[in-house]
Amino acid sequence: MGSIMGKVMDDNMKKQQKFMIANGQLQLERQIQMQNQMRERMVAMQLASTRELFWWLSAFYAVAAPPMIIGARKTKRAAIVVPLVPLTFILAYFGDMAYGNKMERIRHEADIIMSDTPDLLLMPGGIPTFSNIESGRLAQRDAQRLDSKNDLFL
Repeated sequence: MGSIMGKVMDDNMKKQQKFMIANGQLQLERQIQMQNQMRERMVAMQLASTRELFWWLSAFYAVAAPPMIIGARKTKRAAIVVPLVPLTFILAYFGDMAYGNKMERIRHEADIIMSDTPDLLLMPGGIPTFSNIESGRLAQRDAQRLDSKNDLFL
């Protein structure tokens, strides 16, 4: 009788383990999907911000450039248009970022970095471990506990 109960309990435990593994995998897949969607939203917001900045810079360039060019022609001083040189590069950069393929080139360069020089991506001190995190949490809790005890004596 005991062996039958033990076998049934073992079978139930194996089913429970399979269920827990499947549930953990489903939870991990959902978390990965959620993090990816959040990353996509952040990139979309950054790109939208870059496009908005591009339009503001374009408007400034359109307003500032003609008077500078006219002033340079009238006064015969080329120094008046010198500020247009860096502004042109800035405008071109943001235009490429907002509407060009700069994001694709950045992503390609990131892929190269990840495949060719992964040692540049290592975190200082390595990947945090559970024991490191737990010891830090306990130290912080102890420090808070000590601070609160000292407040009573003041």
